[in-house]
Amino acid sequence: MDTFIQQIINGLVLGSMYALVALGYTMVYGVLNLINFAHGDVLMIGAMAGLTILKVLQNVAPGLPGFVQLGIAIIGAIPVCMLVNIIIERVAYRRLRNAPRLAPLITAIGVSILLQTFAMMIWGRNPLPFPQLLSSDPIMVGGAVISQTQVLLLVLAAASMFGLVLLVEKTRMGRAMRATAENPRVAGLMGVDSNKVIVATFAIGAALAAVAGVMWGANYASIQFAMGFVPGLKAFSAAVLGGIGNIYGAMIGGILLGIIESLGAGYIGDLTGGFLGSNYQDIFAFVVLILVLTVRPSGIMGERVADRA
Repeated sequence: MDTFIQQIINGLVLGSMYALVALGYTMVYGVLNLINFAHGDVLMIGAMAGLTILKVLQNVAPGLPGFVQLGIAIIGAIPVCMLVNIIIERVAYRRLRNAPRLAPLITAIGVSILLQTFAMMIWGRNPLPFPQLLSSDPIMVGGAVISQTQVLLLVLAAASMFGLVLLVEKTRMGRAMRATAENPRVAGLMGVDSNKVIVATFAIGAALAAVAGVMWGANYASIQFAMGFVPGLKAFSAAVLGGIGNIYGAMIGGILLGIIESLGAGYIGDLTGGFLGSNYQDIFAFVVLILVLTVRPSGIMGERVADRA
């Protein structure tokens, strides 16, 4: 039972980060019907920017508490990621809105490779240690262990998702986003500036990815230029699992995928008689993706993925 509780906690932590990235996928898809495969690399840019800010802080103000430094790193990484995503939208995607579906997909893959190359040139190809800013003293939860960093990650993820729901449901920009997702042409006739809505969607998705990127580095204590590729694919799988185009589906899908992956990593050895180990945990995300597309392509929340993707 202790192992089960531990894996559930690990799954919630991992799933929270998947959910934050999946929201970026699902928001862009909802507005543009575009899969932005470069979004996982925006998470990487957020982690790298956060690390750079922390290094500056340690030289300028070394006595700041760890949680303050981490908060400043997140606040500083958000505008960097937003700027990167806005540039991506303006340069790579805007001219392809009416192009055949294959063109923006290939462009997204190219942008992903380009971001990784730039990151490698700026920060190097070797893994970089991410400083541990919070206490490493474990917090016991029903026989399982959770760290202060993981608690902060869960709190930030919950606050970010709650804030996004309020933005989408209660503000004029949220109504404009929902109208554009429903029917861009009619929304334009009603006075909605689709360009502003699309730019805002990319910016909001980038802000969530920045939070996930910095907390990913804080949780795993190591980052590198290609770190966003696999989490990006898994977050896309989470978005499909929940129903891509639906923000609630992205949240549910991310949490579920994290729990499935953690439980699989914890028990795959016993289930296969020791043939497979926990290092095979990555297969679960893609097995789930294949099963969802085969059995229920609309996802948990019922979006019409098969018809639109």
